[in-house]
Amino acid sequence: MEILAKADERALLWLNGWAGRWPWLDALAQTVASDYLVPVAMGLMLLALWFTGGTPWDRERRQRSVFTALAGLTMASWVVLELNKVLFRPRPFQTLDLTLLFYRPVDSSFPANPAAVVFAIAAGVWLKDRRSGTALAAVGALYSLSRVYVGVFYPSDVLGGAAIGVATALLSALVLRWLEPLPRLLLRVARAIFLA
Repeated sequence: MEILAKADERALLWLNGWAGRWPWLDALAQTVASDYLVPVAMGLMLLALWFTGGTPWDRERRQRSVFTALAGLTMASWVVLELNKVLFRPRPFQTLDLTLLFYRPVDSSFPANPAAVVFAIAAGVWLKDRRSGTALAAVGALYSLSRVYVGVFYPSDVLGGAAIGVATALLSALVLRWLEPLPRLLLRVARAIFLA
């Protein structure tokens, strides 16, 4: 376990070691790592998926991907919340000499809730729409990497969060399949009131 912790620390120090060298890269990383850009962009992507589709079948497939993504996001946030009650890992800036380019969060570093959320969305969409899901996963990976670069997470924190996000999206897909008449009914009601 000590070997993994040292490798995790070395990877963080290497990546954060680039911080402060190029102001343009720091500004880009701060923008991508912010609490707003990626989450809002992903929310807008879910909204676009909800209302687009060339055929009725394609539109329903995309709407089901939004259901799965939102259910996965909800479940991932709950899992992280429960894990944070029993696990606490200090943030890397609290224990290491880093170039911090972000505000100082006070919650547990492991698992990374932002990574859990974005990967739950990406995996939920990917299960029904490979192209959109892959694009969302790439954005999620960049978002997670930038959070390590700015000094607020270890690499293992974002990997743990990503694993939780993917697992909860898969579990959500199974639960929604098990509840099958309900998603179909919700889509019909949404269509009847012009929300789908």
